Amino acid sequence: MFIQAFWSLLVLVASTVLASPAARASIQARQAITALTTAQITAYKPYTYYASAAYCSPSTTLAWSCGANCKANPSFVPVASGGDGDGIQFWFVGYDPTLKSSLCRHGNVEFALETMNSTLFTGVSSSVKVHDGFGKEQAKTASAVLTAVKKTMSAYSTTVVTTTGHSLGSALSLLDALYLSIQIPSATVNFIGYGLPRVGNSAFANLIDSKFPSLAHINNKEDLVPIIPGKCRLLGYVHPSGEKHILDNSTWVACPGQDNTSSQCSTGDVPTIFNGDVDDHHGPYDGVEMGC
Repeated sequence: MFIQAFWSLLVLVASTVLASPAARASIQARQAITALTTAQITAYKPYTYYASAAYCSPSTTLAWSCGANCKANPSFVPVASGGDGDGIQFWFVGYDPTLKSSLCRHGNVEFALETMNSTLFTGVSSSVKVHDGFGKEQAKTASAVLTAVKKTMSAYSTTVVTTTGHSLGSALSLLDALYLSIQIPSATVNFIGYGLPRVGNSAFANLIDSKFPSLAHINNKEDLVPIIPGKCRLLGYVHPSGEKHILDNSTWVACPGQDNTSSQCSTGDVPTIFNGDVDDHHGPYDGVEMGC
């Protein structure tokens, strides 16, 4: 699943990252950073193409004729879609026989951290809090997405579900991954996101780490979206583990831990939005620009 327009949030905030004890561990963090192999980078590419479809309407997505990026996964079988790109964000669900996975993608406020919806996120501790706006947006499509995913899993006899998205869609897709893992405990749920903003507090990040040890959120160079909402670390926001950061020389590196403060990772590379570059937000991610 995905979302598109994140610019209104960018305009409203100025982000300042606090100096923290984590900063003192930056030397150790840098030593643990490793470069991804060409094969590892290439493995993400099908999901990158799916994430790029965030900018296509559901009808176009289901026709699968929205441009080169959408056509890059020709075996994809669309099952359901929805949203209007305004009050309800675009989303689609389908099956990729090549990846053998049900794909769930979300297209394109408030900054308060709020307890998660106990009806949707059954059994999640009240200490786990998420961005209020993200939580409300995800709730709008949760039931329809769950129905579509169950239908897809049944039709194609798969137990693997992958959620993906770009920008705000990445945030909603991360919440969907958690939601689907709770509502369909028999499923193996994965998340691969692009340009992910911070979604919740440390308890949320810890829960995500425990649920999705193979999670990947991929950030491009000096993209400033991954360090917002504004003053996020001051307000208690924390990224989960799993960052893959594309450096200025186009090398991809794996940044261990939560909010790694190394200059090779987003938190250290872009300490404030004034150090960021909005042009990096849409890519390229291994040659793929986000867009229909």
